[in-house]
Amino acid sequence: MTYRAHAEAIDELDRRLIAALQLNGRAPWSAVAQWVGASESTAQRRYQSLCARGLLQVVGTVELDRTRQGSSMLVRVQAKPGRGLDLAEQLAASPDVRFLAVVTGTADLIVDFVARDNDEMIRMLFTDLPGADLITGTECVAVIRTFTSASRWDTGLLPADAAAALRPGTAAPPCDRDERDRAPQALSGLEKEIAAALTEDGRTQVSTLARRLGRSQSSVARALDRLIGRGVLQFRALVEPSLLGYEAEFMVWLSIEPDRLDAAGRRLAAHPGTKFLSAATGRFNLVGHMVLPRRADLFRYTSEVIGALPGLHASDITLHLATMKYSWHRMAQAA
Repeated sequence: MTYRAHAEAIDELDRRLIAALQLNGRAPWSAVAQWVGASESTAQRRYQSLCARGLLQVVGTVELDRTRQGSSMLVRVQAKPGRGLDLAEQLAASPDVRFLAVVTGTADLIVDFVARDNDEMIRMLFTDLPGADLITGTECVAVIRTFTSASRWDTGLLPADAAAALRPGTAAPPCDRDERDRAPQALSGLEKEIAAALTEDGRTQVSTLARRLGRSQSSVARALDRLIGRGVLQFRALVEPSLLGYEAEFMVWLSIEPDRLDAAGRRLAAHPGTKFLSAATGRFNLVGHMVLPRRADLFRYTSEVIGALPGLHASDITLHLATMKYSWHRMAQAA
């Protein structure tokens, strides 16, 4: 089995469609069609085909640290020789795992565990850790502040003004929000129900949500607008980066001088290849998920982007061989 899709599986129209939906997963088909360069019906047919083939899924994601929905712990895992894929399958099956990648470098797997509290995190990492007998070592870093998230990533496949057109009134980047240092605000019961439904299908219509939840359409629409307006609920297109022309997918693990961490984070978050970047605890206090067109581009990236960051003390790169889980969802496997 292989976990990577082939770029030949889609064409340029498909790529523009994915790029538009990555900018705004709930954009009206009329707006998507305008930037894709096709009719609304064609855009919808292409979307349905990509979803049916397991190449694309639009999902809603909740910003954890602002909603009391939990906290994220990134774990670098070393597996017993020859057992990495067996371990990856066991971990990917866990409902506690939001993201999982098989990598090469100083770790074999990168796993993102999400827990509601410390007791639950202890259970996940120490009591009920899947595949514990296949693990030879772990290193945990807790995510403590997000500089940018995957839902904000621009693929660069559409003109620069597409983002402004498709993302009107988008909330400021996480690191620029005034309310960042305020206490998290718990979601209401209705907001939790809406977020849970959109985690499965981010393009579900308000009328469908209202029927499914047994609520009025107006109350669902208002709650959804609040979630999106506050930047709590965001949307992203789940797709293999290789389909969009990004053959190099990797994570950077950086040790930055504490008084330069904010400056380094903001600079790296602005790089077009940065999908996710956060401050963290541990020896690596800045962690990012990145893409580049080719593996050969890593040479210049390492020297000119990473090497130029203020306060850089040490760095490490783990190169993805396969990404098995994004935003709680298993990625399709092709024979």
